[in-house]
Amino acid sequence: MGVESPPNKAVQNQEPDPAVVVPVEKVTESDMAKTSTSLPEPTPSWFTPKRLLVIFCVINMINYVDRGAIASNGVNGSPRVCTKSGVCSHGSGIQGDFDLSNFKDGVISSAFMVGLLVASPIFASLAKSINPFRLIGVGLSVWTFAAAGCGISIDFWSITICRMLVGVGEASFISLAAPFIDDNAPATQRTAWLGIFYMCIPTGVALGYVYGGWVGDGFGWRYAFFGEAILMLPFAILGFVMKPLQMKGFSPAGSKKSLTTPETNVIEVEVITSDKDVPKLTSKEPSRFGLFWNDIKALLAEKIYVINVLGYIAYNFVIGAYSYWGPKAGYSIYHMKNADLLFGGITIVGGIVGTLSGGFILDYMNATIPNAFKLLSTATFFGAIFCFSAFCLKNLYGFIVLFLIGEILVFATQGPVNFVCLHTVKPNLRPLSMAMSTVSIHVFGDVPSSPLVGVLQDNINNWRTSALILTSILFLAAGIWFIGIFLHSVDRYNEESENQDATTTERSNTTPLLEEKTIETSVGSSDV
Repeated sequence: MGVESPPNKAVQNQEPDPAVVVPVEKVTESDMAKTSTSLPEPTPSWFTPKRLLVIFCVINMINYVDRGAIASNGVNGSPRVCTKSGVCSHGSGIQGDFDLSNFKDGVISSAFMVGLLVASPIFASLAKSINPFRLIGVGLSVWTFAAAGCGISIDFWSITICRMLVGVGEASFISLAAPFIDDNAPATQRTAWLGIFYMCIPTGVALGYVYGGWVGDGFGWRYAFFGEAILMLPFAILGFVMKPLQMKGFSPAGSKKSLTTPETNVIEVEVITSDKDVPKLTSKEPSRFGLFWNDIKALLAEKIYVINVLGYIAYNFVIGAYSYWGPKAGYSIYHMKNADLLFGGITIVGGIVGTLSGGFILDYMNATIPNAFKLLSTATFFGAIFCFSAFCLKNLYGFIVLFLIGEILVFATQGPVNFVCLHTVKPNLRPLSMAMSTVSIHVFGDVPSSPLVGVLQDNINNWRTSALILTSILFLAAGIWFIGIFLHSVDRYNEESENQDATTTERSNTTPLLEEKTIETSVGSSDV
């Protein structure tokens, strides 16, 4: 059950380790060079890098269309209202049909977030034992059925459970999509590709408002969810029928990481030829929870990662409160007639222009971790100045101009901040790093910010002052990211894991897309 060495070559045997049940042979590098041509060529995937980016962008867009749709008037609707004379209106949408109070209506949104935050670390952990591409397929399947379930829900509890499952389904995608994009993007355009991917967030929410209003008013709010499920179904199926891609940092099927000892310059190879040869976990090996906890400690040991996430939390604290309270503050301060439309338009333009610009600028500067922190701190600092100045003005048009510039600068952070999350950790920790970043910015950022700003406003009763206090937290985010410039940083994108996980049992032999031509060329030259 090992690799046969070529004739006239000495084979070095090793004493078997009692904790390992698979025989291991050591073969010199020259032997491996001669036998490498006998290995099967990786089967090319149907995906090209650009196809992968487009598909992931469409999936991301549908995810956020759902978030916009459920908040739209056509889907969310209005509550039932009774006059003093006892005449009651039926209300509209979800809130009217299920007779929901504003509190219960808010719980539906929170239920989605609970599912998302709980499932994100779980999917990231499972990526070590199950092919991540298949996990995305599972997650999108859950999302599809849960969205359809929202359409057939009969009361508050049924739609709350379905919204929670929608969050669970999305969790697999947000944890694993960014590492796949980072793997397959051209080296000089990685941040730009991440920027394009994250640009779909504000665009999707805006389209969701329009989609939800149009479908909800024209056909009924249930059909909005049915339409979303139909849109997502082909991508859920695609996750199962297409040959899975291999994520960087994980071993292909039937192999384990080759280890080279510098003293002997010998490569140790473990070959699995049947199910009986699969290494079995012993009592000495950590449990799945133990492995997860070790990975969490490894993330916390990365100072650059921690600083990046702390800045991201402060940033998201402000952005979350802006999205919730912005229209109401704008209406109170400037007496806007269409505050929802105006703030939505500013967010869309600022989100698209800012997110794309941030990615392309970092690539132009040379995408390194120190440069990313320079862009993060600078863009956030000047964005804070423009947003702060906008709320100081009494003129509406002056506010619109300054706030739009501030939003463009603030949204320029999306590509760089996720670039740092992906490149400060080892490749096999990237899904977990994205998951824990998502959990942190929501739990400590936008989730508590809206009620805290509400409490602040209740006490001071001045929206201009409340908005200025909130905006000043952007200076804190800029300061935290500024510290990252001076910390020692290492880009770990090409760093291999010290130990491949013993729980890795199934992997595709499909390499990242941009490596396919390199592999084919090297195999062809070996045949000559």
